[in-house]
Amino acid sequence: MSVIILYGMDISSPVRACLLTLKALGLKFEFKHVNVLAGEQLTGELIKHNPQHTVPTLNDNGFWLWDSHAICAYLVDKYAKNDALYPRDLALRARVHQRLFFDASVLYMALRSISQAMFRHNISIVPREKTQGIIEGYVLIESFLEKSTYLVDDRLTIADFCCVATVSSFAGIVDLDAKKYPKLSAWMERMKKLPYYEEANGRGCKKYVDILKSRLTAIVS
Repeated sequence: MSVIILYGMDISSPVRACLLTLKALGLKFEFKHVNVLAGEQLTGELIKHNPQHTVPTLNDNGFWLWDSHAICAYLVDKYAKNDALYPRDLALRARVHQRLFFDASVLYMALRSISQAMFRHNISIVPREKTQGIIEGYVLIESFLEKSTYLVDDRLTIADFCCVATVSSFAGIVDLDAKKYPKLSAWMERMKKLPYYEEANGRGCKKYVDILKSRLTAIVS
C-alpha cells in the first residue's frame, strides 16, 4: 500500500504550503508532527534521512525529499491528473519557478529574519528596518497581481500555495492593510475560499501569528 508521510508542524509556513498541495491533489497521507522548537528534528528518522534536519520533509514510499518548493513540485508531477497546478508549458513553468524562488529568497527570508530571533533567542523587540522586508513583500505581490487573479496569470498554481502560506504569516509582525494593497487582499480572500484552505493553512497560520504577536513587544526605529 502506497504511503505518503509528511513530517512537520503546522505553524511552519513551508509545511503549510505542502499541506495545501496535498489537499488540492486529494492525496491520502500521514502527517507526523515534529516539534522543531523542542529539537525533535534532530532525532529519529529525520536525522537519518535529511542531513539538513528541516521540515517539511517528505517520505514517499522510501523516497525522501525536503524543501517545500521541491516537495510541492514533485507531488504535482507525480500524482496530479493534469498539470494545472504546475504547468508543463515551458514559459508558464518558468514563471511559476520565479514565484517559488521569490518566496524562498524574498518572502520567507523576510519572515525568518524576524521569527528566528524570536524563537531561538527570545528577542521581542524588532528593528523597524527588518520589517521592511515584509512590506517589500506586500508591495511586490501587489504588483504581481496587477493584471491577474493569481500569481501566474488567472490560474491557481503551487506558487500561490507557497506564497500564501508565507504572506499569511506576515500578520504576526505587520498587519496587511487592505486599502494599501487591494489586489493582494483580494487574492488572500480568494485563497481563503478554497475548500481545503482552513484545514491546510488557516488553522496553523492562526497559531503561528498568535505566537508571534504574543512575543512581539515593540517595533523600534
